[in-house]
Amino acid sequence: MAHVLVIGASKGIGLETTKAALAAGHRVRAFARSAASMVLSDPNLECCTGDAVDSGDVAKALDGIDVVVQALGVPGRDLFSPVRLFSDATNVLVPAMEKTGVHRLIAVTGFGAGDSREAIGLLQRLPFRLVFGRAYDDKDAQEMRIRRSGLAWTLVRPGVLTSGAATGRYKVLTEPSAWRNGLISRADVAGYIVGQIDHPSHEGKAVVLVG
Repeated sequence: MAHVLVIGASKGIGLETTKAALAAGHRVRAFARSAASMVLSDPNLECCTGDAVDSGDVAKALDGIDVVVQALGVPGRDLFSPVRLFSDATNVLVPAMEKTGVHRLIAVTGFGAGDSREAIGLLQRLPFRLVFGRAYDDKDAQEMRIRRSGLAWTLVRPGVLTSGAATGRYKVLTEPSAWRNGLISRADVAGYIVGQIDHPSHEGKAVVLVG
């Protein structure tokens, strides 16, 4: 079993990934500023309080790790202000991973990041840009930094996230011609991520996930 570092583990996809990885028998280091308040209890869980843009915190968190899952998010209220978290955290994480020899990175961005932006329907483009434009400009920079790295990376681009249970019936779209938006639960995204920990099949690829 792998020793997994989940960055952004206290909420959303990061929390669901932490749960799914533990259920699969992995050791998990759950890294977040609010990690101390997590209510999960498992002998294979280590809660690690830290800041994703602090190089010292990140370097310590990487000790003994096999796979990193980067699952950062920003509150909705911050979407209308300049967003730098994704790129700033990645600019800290990638060099730290390269320095410590941790090669495997699974990074959650989103449908509309990078070259998947071209797959957004014409009617959705304007509202997407108005609401998510600042965050996704930063996700673009995040993805570009990861692509330039020497890491074994996978970019995970889920569609519209829901809080539903895992179904295992989601679609993994690997070809740009097939990319489209759609609903998917955070738990199903976590299921895909843990599957890639166990059996990496999309290294060096960006995939879109929809239900």
